[in-house]
Amino acid sequence: MNWSGLESLLSGVNKYSTAFGRIWLSMVFVFRVLVFVVAAQRVWGDESKDFVCNTRQPGCTNICYDHIFPISHIRLWALQLIFVTCPSLIVMAHVKFREGKDAKYVEQHHGSHLYSNPGKKRGGLWWTYLLSLILKAGFDASFLYILYKIYDGYDLPRLSKCSLDPCPNTVDCFISRPTEKKIFMLFMVVSSALCIFMCLCEMLYLVGKRIHELTDMVPPRSQYHKTDPTLTDSQLSLNRKEKVREGTVTTTL
Repeated sequence: MNWSGLESLLSGVNKYSTAFGRIWLSMVFVFRVLVFVVAAQRVWGDESKDFVCNTRQPGCTNICYDHIFPISHIRLWALQLIFVTCPSLIVMAHVKFREGKDAKYVEQHHGSHLYSNPGKKRGGLWWTYLLSLILKAGFDASFLYILYKIYDGYDLPRLSKCSLDPCPNTVDCFISRPTEKKIFMLFMVVSSALCIFMCLCEMLYLVGKRIHELTDMVPPRSQYHKTDPTLTDSQLSLNRKEKVREGTVTTTL
């Protein structure tokens, strides 16, 4: 897969992202894609060729390998990176839609713009951006869970027991360089966890900033009538009649 093409495509998301989003994108390409392309593929490239079981029974080694490695780590991580980076493309598509809509509006209204800044996270784009963060964190968490369930934890044992047909009995199977592969697996797991943390931080930042902006837009309490919201209409009218009978005039601010 051409990862450089994906990187150039997603680099345009930086100008629409917050500081947390830029850090997330840097972590994805430096700590995950770069490590995946340069080192992880070479480390895991011999997993099938150098997988050895202490038996000469035809087919036993292949069956045991398929049992111990239901899905290759490399292919699983490749799928994870594709799923995790795709939500950012949704944000870019929404911005491009806004830009096209704004261009048509300018033509029809003689220079007036529909959006002062099509990339500003307001309205529907704010919700699209928030949805992309939820999807990115959700995909990363899902793949971490899948990896944990498939391999019974984030560990690679030096020795694996296998007793599946057509193996004549319980045989011992060994993978090549288990320590090195375990280190790279833990590195990818920690990188995914940090990316999830950055997505959560960015979600909190977006929601907190939006709440702060909405709070600033609310008029002061002095502009509202100071009435008790727990009183019913009949109680309010009864209070007014009693005040008129007493000959006093009150004004509600």
